[in-house]
Amino acid sequence: MEHPLRVGIKLSQDAPIESYRAIWQIADEARFDHCWAMDHLASIGGIGDDRPIFDGWELLAGMATATKHVRIGLLVTGITYRNPALLAKIATTVDHLSGGRLEFGIGAAWAANEHEMYGISGLDHRVGLFSEGLQIIRSLWTEERTNFNGRYYQMSNAVANPKPIQRPYPPIWVGAGGPAMIKLTARHADVWNISGSAAGEVASATTLALQLDEACAAIGRDPQEIRRSVQLPAGGDPSEIIERVQAYAEAGFTEVIIMLSGGNMPTNSDPVNTAAMLAEQVLPALRGWAPQPTTEESQS
Repeated sequence: MEHPLRVGIKLSQDAPIESYRAIWQIADEARFDHCWAMDHLASIGGIGDDRPIFDGWELLAGMATATKHVRIGLLVTGITYRNPALLAKIATTVDHLSGGRLEFGIGAAWAANEHEMYGISGLDHRVGLFSEGLQIIRSLWTEERTNFNGRYYQMSNAVANPKPIQRPYPPIWVGAGGPAMIKLTARHADVWNISGSAAGEVASATTLALQLDEACAAIGRDPQEIRRSVQLPAGGDPSEIIERVQAYAEAGFTEVIIMLSGGNMPTNSDPVNTAAMLAEQVLPALRGWAPQPTTEESQS
């Protein structure tokens, strides 16, 4: 199963709301495949935790109404921040606001400082919360009533109407890097977003991708059903960005998100102009380009 290369753009933090609006417009007009924000309550990375950051889901609601074409999402929403019924309702609302363009990115959360400063519980049980929470969300999106009696969550005859526009539900992107989350990715994800230090190099990303393949094989799932995604920090050299994107795509990561802020990268000094450069020089060069088949694939 071959997947085409799709390219997205992401602005996460440390920027005024006018920059977000401008980048959403660039993403929509240039026909990027997707446009992203992130779900944190405090800024992350080397800039510290006190820089400006907006609520991710409300950014998505704004993005949904400000754009017409580009698909939208969070990489990724943390399960510990919201009850899964609330998260399912918020996501459904954004799917309707966007006319069915939501990509549902979800992960187990990790930022200890946020949980400590805001008194958010559950970080020690985040993998279990993720497993149960995602089961509940999928049920609320597809069943008329949801009953669930788990270790962490209980639902009793729960309703969730309307259902998402996308059926059976928006594509599920799981952010994962550890063994337990890789197993859950194999079971639940439409797209795997590689997280952690392994994403920083093609070789380490490929090694972790093999672990996902093994996890899929263990449950009888075709690993090619799961698209692989990676987030790459934007630089100033269009040729270098194109080469990096192509290198990851050749390794099987065909959903590539170019970041203007977030993670451990320094916030781009002029994210709007950088987004325009990506739209004018990088995206056109990647359109029509396809990863070359491996020797094994070409002989099959």
